[in-house]
Amino acid sequence: MQDKHDPWRRVALALAFFTLLPSGAEAGDVTAGRIKAVAACNVCHGRLGIAVMPTAANLAGQSADYLTAQLRNFRNGKRQHEVMSVIAAQLKDGEIDDLAAWFSSIQVEVKEPAKPAANP
Repeated sequence: MQDKHDPWRRVALALAFFTLLPSGAEAGDVTAGRIKAVAACNVCHGRLGIAVMPTAANLAGQSADYLTAQLRNFRNGKRQHEVMSVIAAQLKDGEIDDLAAWFSSIQVEVKEPAKPAANP
């Protein structure tokens, strides 16, 4: 029987609790976010959130909470970027939530590279 003061038990309980909390960005509308992204994000971040410009971030598959926080940081000046600060300044909270919902809904597959052949 595990001790109720076991630190791992506390971590497990905390994780279980936080997974039950609604995310602020989950309230976002994926379809509205997709429409907004096509109009505002496509050029730099790509149609599906995979950057087409070398200096732009990949947004596909990022956590909605992370995306929401970063867009709000650009909007309020905590995070600075020549283009993103201007774009985010025009976004309302609901639009940020929608964009975060869209980009976080895109599934990204990650594959480990093949191991190189052993040197003779």
